[in-house]
Amino acid sequence: MNDRKLKILAAVIDEYILTGEPVGSKTIASLPDINVSAATVRNDMAMLEQLGYLEQPHTSAGRIPTFSGYRLYIEKIMKPHELPEEEVERLDHMLEENGAFTEDLIIQSAATALAELTQCAVVASNEVPKFSVISKVEVVPTGKRLYVILLITSDGSIKNKACRLEFDLTHEQLDFFTNYIEENLQGISVADLSDEMLDKLVEAMGTYMITLSPLVQGVYELSRDLLHKELTVRGERNLLSCNELDKMDIVRFMDNKSELENLLNTSFSGIHVMFSEESDGFVIGNSSMIVSNYQKGDKTVGSLGIIGPVRLDYAKIIPYIEYFTNKISDLLSENSEKDGKEDDNE
Repeated sequence: MNDRKLKILAAVIDEYILTGEPVGSKTIASLPDINVSAATVRNDMAMLEQLGYLEQPHTSAGRIPTFSGYRLYIEKIMKPHELPEEEVERLDHMLEENGAFTEDLIIQSAATALAELTQCAVVASNEVPKFSVISKVEVVPTGKRLYVILLITSDGSIKNKACRLEFDLTHEQLDFFTNYIEENLQGISVADLSDEMLDKLVEAMGTYMITLSPLVQGVYELSRDLLHKELTVRGERNLLSCNELDKMDIVRFMDNKSELENLLNTSFSGIHVMFSEESDGFVIGNSSMIVSNYQKGDKTVGSLGIIGPVRLDYAKIIPYIEYFTNKISDLLSENSEKDGKEDDNE
């Protein structure tokens, strides 16, 4: 694999990404930075095919890259585009426009913006640190015997759950529940809210036990949700416009998004590219996934990924993912520092 073969491989992949058609030796030889004959290009392409980096879909057709070819291109050859300053300003505005204030909203806004920019599906996982504590619990009446519980944690996470009771609550019962939860749960670690603590809380309610115990159960269920990886998916319908992906595979993906959790692990750093051919966890064939992790302070707390066809413009898309994961890390860390200062002031 000398420099010339690497340059030819890069040229084939760039051309294929642009056109989606098999690339012939004459096309590559006509490029301004390829200073060899079509015959030499043809020989090098044949060698690249033998090495497993290119393949020929039809006898008389040109070549297209294999998964191994893409892998070599991304890791050794490709030069990612630099985002111009005006583009960075536009990306910042997209986050601000979507109201990225709490931790959940920051991640959801980034996923929405990235899906719009890339026209791919975007997935994000968010693992709330287990040292988060309960800051506030509110109960909001929304209908006949229907109430919404809001659970807010120290890191800015907000979870809600609808809860239907057997009776409408009086103002006295609502005030009792609010004060009771504030006295017993405010400042408690999310991870420490156990079944045993739940039973003790319900028993100590006395005459209010039967009426209000479903609300306590709802708070407990919300706390359990916070300890699990939260998955956000945006732009999955973008995949339906991609002719290279099987429509039934896309439908299965939309019905089984939770299967992505195993792929969105935090065991790696930097940009990680996965191909459907290389993993059993992919629901969509002939697809790729580009993933990068984000941090909160010095802890990795989640990851952001793009799912699209293998024929993606990696040099263009990867800088967007890097920008958003870096931005998420900065915003989460800033929020954490603000919370720390507010706690010190209190």
